Amino acid sequence: MEGRGYSDGMVNMGALASSFQSIGADYDRYRPSFPVETLDLLAPEVVENALDLGAGTGKFTELLVRRAHHVVAVEPSQAMLAVLTDKLPRVSTHLAAAEAIPVATASQDLVTVAQAFHWFDRESACAEISRVLRPGGRLALLWNNPDPACPWDRAAYHVAHPGLSLTEDEDGRPRRESLPNLESVSAEAIRWEEQISRQDYLRRWLTVSSFLVAKPSVRAEMVSRIARILDEDPASAGREQLVLPHVTEVLLYRKPGASPSHPRDVVKDVEASWTGSHNSTAART
Repeated sequence: MEGRGYSDGMVNMGALASSFQSIGADYDRYRPSFPVETLDLLAPEVVENALDLGAGTGKFTELLVRRAHHVVAVEPSQAMLAVLTDKLPRVSTHLAAAEAIPVATASQDLVTVAQAFHWFDRESACAEISRVLRPGGRLALLWNNPDPACPWDRAAYHVAHPGLSLTEDEDGRPRRESLPNLESVSAEAIRWEEQISRQDYLRRWLTVSSFLVAKPSVRAEMVSRIARILDEDPASAGREQLVLPHVTEVLLYRKPGASPSHPRDVVKDVEASWTGSHNSTAART
């Protein structure tokens, strides 16, 4: 899917970002979720207020509600926000952009951005994130990336994003990046696997920005190229069910100042109220 450092010389970023205005249900159905283990990295204890920024259809929001008493989701696509609202009616929502967040100053203990930060205007969005965070509050940036150990998924990724350079250090950890007004805390990678049908894997790519903006003939050729990759790789050839590995990178930042207090005895109570499920096997690296 789209990832950190994404750029495509054939299409401008504005056109790619606006392509998500047209999809909602398909994005939610075919895009992967995130491993529950990410919660222990970004919110080991329950927080009072959390904001999911660029929340999309709530792929990460549905995990975040396990670790926050009050969750706000901000998303600029009406189609995506409608799906989120249907899934998570107790989450407060705003149709808005990261560069103008409609919540009060110093009101949030945690801000999360899953698979979306690369679409933001970095300076403006970081200024707004810093504004809404309380002193000591945290920002978590997350991306699902292809696992280097899976050549067929990596090859498919480069069909969609020929100009993308993935951002790993030599030891396999995500590279830290400096952000204005925020202190870098950690950069971690979580490896996990997903069971997915071949058909759904191909349909997933149709929710990716470069496919959405492509002319129909170009889009069909891109899908055909990915189908050929599946047919030719020994690990995927002839298989209707695929085991798809992911690497989820988690970059954690902190706003300078005293940390907000977190109740230590209510994590299980908050998680018990959650009725969803997440099926994955994950390993932190």
